[in-house]
Amino acid sequence: MAPAQPVPREERVLRASREVAAPAARIFALIADPAEQPRWDGNDNLAEAAPGQRIRAVGDVFVMTNLGGGVRENHVVAFAEGREIAWMPAPQGEVVPGHRWGWELEALDGDRTLVTHTYDFSQLNEEKRLAKARSFTAGTLRASIDRLALLAERNGGS
Repeated sequence: MAPAQPVPREERVLRASREVAAPAARIFALIADPAEQPRWDGNDNLAEAAPGQRIRAVGDVFVMTNLGGGVRENHVVAFAEGREIAWMPAPQGEVVPGHRWGWELEALDGDRTLVTHTYDFSQLNEEKRLAKARSFTAGTLRASIDRLALLAERNGGS
């Protein structure tokens, strides 16, 4: 009888990184403005966010509508201007269920930035939400970075 094989542990923290040929400040401006997010969302999930919700600090909450019509309140849990930003989404008026979207930017020089996108669903326990969380991959995170890069590298991000 063969020895039992260990059950593989589910990876609940996904990361993707790439170098982008644009300054960190330009990239960060696209991430920190929720109205810009549907333009670069590699998950093809976001519909719109009202203008004027620019993220400025931990504790900020911005509202986003997804393509299915759901409204999400995104609670900012990490913020360092030009370097780091992260939020935890929740259906409008509900408690944050325990997943976190984050971005880290490392300026390599004036015109190049290492961009890392993270999705952490290690605190998510609701089976209904876990099914959706498991559908994301490092590839979908990378798609967001790639779309963000296209915007940031083209004409100064406009």
